[in-house]
Amino acid sequence: MSFDSHSTDTAVLCYHCGDTVRGDRVEHDGKVFCCSGCKIVYEILQQNDMCTYYSLDKNPGNTPSAIESSRFDYLDDNEIQQSILQFTDGDIAGCTLSLPSIHCSSCIWLLEQLYKLDSGILDSKVDYLKKQIGLRFKRSETSLKKIVILLNSLGYEPEITLESIDTKRISHSTKKLYYKIGVAGFCFGNAMLFSFPEYFGIAPQETTLRMLFSYLNLLLSLPVFFYSASEYFTSAIGGLRKKIINIDVPVSLGVSVLFFRSWYEIISHTGVGFIDSLCGLVFFLLIGKLFQSKTYDTLNFERNYKSYFPLSVTTKKNGVEKSIPLSALVKGERIVIRNNEIIPADSILLKGTAAIDYSFVTGESHPVEKVLGEMIYAGGKQRGGTIEMEVMKDVSQSYLTQLWNNFEDKARNDRSLANLSNTIAKYFTAAVLGIAFLAGAYWMSVDVTTAVNVVTGILIVACPCALALSIPFTFGTTLRIFGHNKLYLKNVDVLENLADIDTIVFDKTGTITTSEKSSLRFVGSELSEREQTMVRALAMNSIHPLSRMIVDHLNAVKKSLSTERTENRSLTKSEESLVPDSLPADLSAEEYAKEETAEQAGSFRPDTKHQDSIRNDNQKSSNELTIEQFNEDVGKGISGMVESHTIKLGSREFTGGIKESGKVDETRVYLSIDDTLKGYFTISNTYRRGMKELVGTIGKRYRLAVISGDNESERVALNEIFPLGTEMRFNQLPGDKFEYVDQLQQQHKNVLMIGDGLNDIGALLKSNVGIAINENISNFTPASDAILEGTSFHHIGKYLHLARASKFIVKASFVISFLYNFVGLYFAVNGWLAPVVAAILMPISSISIVIFTTLTTKALAKRQGLLI
Repeated sequence: MSFDSHSTDTAVLCYHCGDTVRGDRVEHDGKVFCCSGCKIVYEILQQNDMCTYYSLDKNPGNTPSAIESSRFDYLDDNEIQQSILQFTDGDIAGCTLSLPSIHCSSCIWLLEQLYKLDSGILDSKVDYLKKQIGLRFKRSETSLKKIVILLNSLGYEPEITLESIDTKRISHSTKKLYYKIGVAGFCFGNAMLFSFPEYFGIAPQETTLRMLFSYLNLLLSLPVFFYSASEYFTSAIGGLRKKIINIDVPVSLGVSVLFFRSWYEIISHTGVGFIDSLCGLVFFLLIGKLFQSKTYDTLNFERNYKSYFPLSVTTKKNGVEKSIPLSALVKGERIVIRNNEIIPADSILLKGTAAIDYSFVTGESHPVEKVLGEMIYAGGKQRGGTIEMEVMKDVSQSYLTQLWNNFEDKARNDRSLANLSNTIAKYFTAAVLGIAFLAGAYWMSVDVTTAVNVVTGILIVACPCALALSIPFTFGTTLRIFGHNKLYLKNVDVLENLADIDTIVFDKTGTITTSEKSSLRFVGSELSEREQTMVRALAMNSIHPLSRMIVDHLNAVKKSLSTERTENRSLTKSEESLVPDSLPADLSAEEYAKEETAEQAGSFRPDTKHQDSIRNDNQKSSNELTIEQFNEDVGKGISGMVESHTIKLGSREFTGGIKESGKVDETRVYLSIDDTLKGYFTISNTYRRGMKELVGTIGKRYRLAVISGDNESERVALNEIFPLGTEMRFNQLPGDKFEYVDQLQQQHKNVLMIGDGLNDIGALLKSNVGIAINENISNFTPASDAILEGTSFHHIGKYLHLARASKFIVKASFVISFLYNFVGLYFAVNGWLAPVVAAILMPISSISIVIFTTLTTKALAKRQGLLI
């Protein structure tokens, strides 16, 4: 936008912020500015070729306060930075700042171009509704202080207070809504009071009293029109500037017609106007908006991590590990993080070698080495052996959710219900405007008053608010029901895609099988206790289901041996006489007696130093063994150095053997120590509860497939569960799973991939909907669209049915809304609908849609057994 501020005798406006120039003006480049700050901002934009900023809005900026860099010196303090930064890998850092001054589209445009003003800023993303900006920047090139100073110089000083960081406050917009409702309600009540003489009839000769009340009503209309209804005008004008007709356009027109018609009648003494109807319309509109806001809060539509993540975390106290819910994790606790597990809270590294992959946060998949005592931020993923950490901050209630939502958005169907409702609302609004114009033109030739009432009634009653409410309330209720039953969806788009699924692909190990009742045995050379301890130590660093089963098996073997020794610990009398009153802490009575007996018999006694070393080694738990060079080769196995021994667990080929040929009728995990094949663990899998009934239900409607990295040992068992003709693929690597899903989609199939989130990341990301199964470990992957607790696996058929039903409810609500508007328009066109009645009916229609969608969704969920 460009104008000559000298060409008018009226108030001169600042070229940047739009404020009236008072006192000394600042001129630069033929432009007039209200202060040097605005001129500086203009120069910054001009130097960076960003002056298209001024074409986005009439008054795009905001008057900046004086820049005093010393005010922000506190941001150089490390402790304060730790409280503001959400993560840092040493160089790249991220944070979210509150910017109350954001108010228009040009604000968003400018703030998302900050990387052009400061090369150290990698990107910035504005959340307009929350008035926040998310930033990623390089600490080697800029700093938090510099960024805040830059924002302040642009007129968007961040709100950085202890209260804004640590507590939840009622938003400024919500407070304004309450104030506007209060003003509109006050004026509505008094306008009705001043209109009582008109309601009940007033003597024609009482013109003075009539005019007094009419002028008082005019005064009451001013705060309602210019304050309470201001957001509708702002929204409508903003949409029109972008060539969009939104639902606030007809509302704004209705309010404007009532206001100006009332002023014309009262001032021209041709009538008493419709001030009471105007105030009532705005009051009921705002009440409807408040109801919508409160219902959103009740539905918890913007959920925190507790609604999304059924994650548990392993804590360690007095050497004992325990799995607890993520919500129970508190500052100061010691946690254990294994390979591929995500750091749930900012923590200090206490033990182990940390290689943190921040790709979940930064998009860059280069592991960052961390040393003992260094801070590791939430959202990083451990790539290596087990580490132990102390939690330094409570779990953020929105950070993990934000990372999940921002992770590599998939391409969605352009004809989604959300887009469909927007399209319908646009054309519906245009149609309503056309009907209002034609009806007004017709009635204008009959009666002007009736014409005005008809036009205002049409514009008010036909507002498509109900259309806009049907999707969020239907899908929001469904999301809550799913969460109650341990299925956690990323957003409503996932729910809609879930309703369109026609093909379901299952991973096998850890997905349709469970380790709870599976049996395992070792076949091969007998393993010594020391070897078992080393194998257990290696397996404990992995969260793969087969690794967890091996750990549980070896723990059971160790416990059995310990019990057996305790039961057999009886000494002969001759041995008892050799045992002194006190023994070394690391020597049992049996061992001492046997050594003494052997020495008295003239036998050679082993070297004491060597014997002590053996005892000490045997007393070490697998948790205390040092694992070096730990590596997990996805789809093949794990390896590492344990006490200078190379241990490998995985496929036969991975452990150094020859690739299996021919049919193998069991699941095997091979073991090699120092490149010598020792044997294999054979595993008998157990399928999840209700698996056969689930497949029987969904197999009638969906195409099913099983794809596994395991061998074909369980093909026969799977054939007994799955329908005839179910495609099954075995010995599949992660890339093979990705390609298979891609092939199905090329056949125009809508694919639901269900996996354990470990070897299925590519397939989960490629599928239309990817569900990661979660057990009592945090094997969550950001590539998934949903997380399902393993205990609720048998409910998948019910989830799919409710997703389809939810989509049907939305379409039914569209029909109801159209019928309501058709009836309302019929009465309005015929002049039988007063503006105030239309104002009452409009929020009632919205409320009725909310009640219909919510209650119907819950009723269908109860029929499926998902609600009690």
